[in-house]
Amino acid sequence: MNSTDSIKQKGDRSFAHRLLVWYGKTARKMPWRIPPHDHHQGIRADPYHVWLSEVMLQQTQVITVKDYFLKFISKWPTVFDLAASNEEDVLKAWAGLGYYSRARNLKKCADVIVSQYNGKFPQSFEELKALPGIGDYTASAIASIAFDQPVSVIDGNVERVISRHYRIKTYFPDAKPEVKEILKQISDKGKPGEFAQATMDLGATICTPKHPACSLCPVNEDCFGFKNADAELFPHKKPKAIKPTRKGAAFLITNTKGQAFLSKRPDKGLLASMTQIPTTNWNSRQDGSTDTSEAPILANWERAGIAKHTFTHFHLELAVWRIANINSVHSKGWWCDIKNLDEEALPTVMKKAIYIGLSS
Repeated sequence: MNSTDSIKQKGDRSFAHRLLVWYGKTARKMPWRIPPHDHHQGIRADPYHVWLSEVMLQQTQVITVKDYFLKFISKWPTVFDLAASNEEDVLKAWAGLGYYSRARNLKKCADVIVSQYNGKFPQSFEELKALPGIGDYTASAIASIAFDQPVSVIDGNVERVISRHYRIKTYFPDAKPEVKEILKQISDKGKPGEFAQATMDLGATICTPKHPACSLCPVNEDCFGFKNADAELFPHKKPKAIKPTRKGAAFLITNTKGQAFLSKRPDKGLLASMTQIPTTNWNSRQDGSTDTSEAPILANWERAGIAKHTFTHFHLELAVWRIANINSVHSKGWWCDIKNLDEEALPTVMKKAIYIGLSS
């Protein structure tokens, strides 16, 4: 018997009711979220806020996203404001969140919404998915949460809740169609946005990856994972490929004015258009030199340490070299006061390299 066949046997028509009662009492407070009580009074989520938060939440924890979100909406309160911005400012505000193509697509998407939709987000899944940078999950989340469209929203938390409840043994991501079919049958058709957020909250607070608090779960009475005392074994995921470690070098140049020399990365490729200190030619597929043979100037360089960072598909180790009291660099770039570096669009790996260069 497969998972969907077992739904009727388990009486799961009450799953949504139990979950939503729990959510009404325990919903997490987030700056982009409309609380259940307010939603019941007819207040709807701002699609601009839902979109922005969902893009930020990809690969990033809620606790980190809150400050970034508040900073973004204070700087660009509406999609019109974001469309009127320039990409460099967006990248600066995004620095530290990683996956910088998301920031560039934010700007592109805002441009399309303003120019083609008069600043109003389309409501259907299909139209949303056609926008720059919006895939299945983000389109589903916006359609469901902002517009109460009856579409299934599947993130890691939802996968975990459903796979444990039904003990889905298929490996993810192959199990996603099965999860989607289950959600169609057990979700609350009248409150799809609340159901989606409630399921995500359950996965984030109770049905956690390790040590789930099954005894506190509002839907534990018919959870197969709970009954079999093996919930923590789910979801089943294919073993991850071993990430290679790439190497390169980064060069911190400071002058007598307390400034550091910065440059801009290429417009395409990893960390495209982001700010950096000069580096050697490394990427996800090849190492760069780790010595000073490709340094931007000939100088008596000092080795400061190694900056380590992990990207999605590889680890990176940058040998950090430094030189002080240099007031002229014949390379394309600019000087920035060290005290103002936080205002630059520096990705985390560059922040690490600069910190090592300044502090060691």
